[in-house]
Amino acid sequence: MSATATAPARGAGWRLSPVALRWLCLAVLLVLWEVAPRAGWVPRVILAPPSAALVEGLAEWEFFASALRFTFLEILASLCFAYGLGGLAGLAIGLSPLGRRAALPLVSSIYALPLVVIYPVMTAWFGIGPASKIWFASLYGIFPVILATAAGVQLVDRQLITMARAQGAGFRLMMTEVVIPAALPAVVSGLRVGGALVTVGVVVAEMLASTDGIGFLITQNRTMFRTPQVYFGILLVLVLAGGLDMLISRLERRASRWRPQQDNRHE
Repeated sequence: MSATATAPARGAGWRLSPVALRWLCLAVLLVLWEVAPRAGWVPRVILAPPSAALVEGLAEWEFFASALRFTFLEILASLCFAYGLGGLAGLAIGLSPLGRRAALPLVSSIYALPLVVIYPVMTAWFGIGPASKIWFASLYGIFPVILATAAGVQLVDRQLITMARAQGAGFRLMMTEVVIPAALPAVVSGLRVGGALVTVGVVVAEMLASTDGIGFLITQNRTMFRTPQVYFGILLVLVLAGGLDMLISRLERRASRWRPQQDNRHE
């Protein structure tokens, strides 16, 4: 029995943790990315090695830093609109039975549409400056926030609401102490998806029609066949999206751990 019991333990020692497995996959991807163009498997005009992208991009860091700052500010403004308006709309829809029946199917249908087709309309209304990018990216990211917030409100334990009402809690106190804390894990999941879509929306809009930003530099370098600079711009976008995702992931883990404590406290 001892030999049988120790066999799984020895096998378990060779298993990689999810974090280690992710880093291993990333390392393998980077090695393949570096080797493929240098070995001639892929033409360099199509795929530049990451080392070449870093060297060429850092040599022009002044231009990329200015574009990165411009894109970051557009993303930040878009997140404020998408999170703020989306959270309020989702809260209103989730609290209203009529809103859930009438608005949720409409929001879900619009969310499934390729919203990039309306960007020419945005440029016609707001021009090719930052305003069109901010409004387009806000619209691009607002729908998952609405849907997640409405779903989170619907999942709130009705016993918590009944107990709060029995203790004389008003609407404001009900929202801040019961509904929003209980719905927070679902809301944060929507923020994560919405944040990724906002980043995509800003960069795509800059690539389509802009005079500044990372998306503009990617398009400009692509038209001049400056492939290393193109991939350096892509790497900067990945850093932006990855940093935002890591930030929201931490908030999501904290919210998921905190919700059972709230539930248990009221039981």
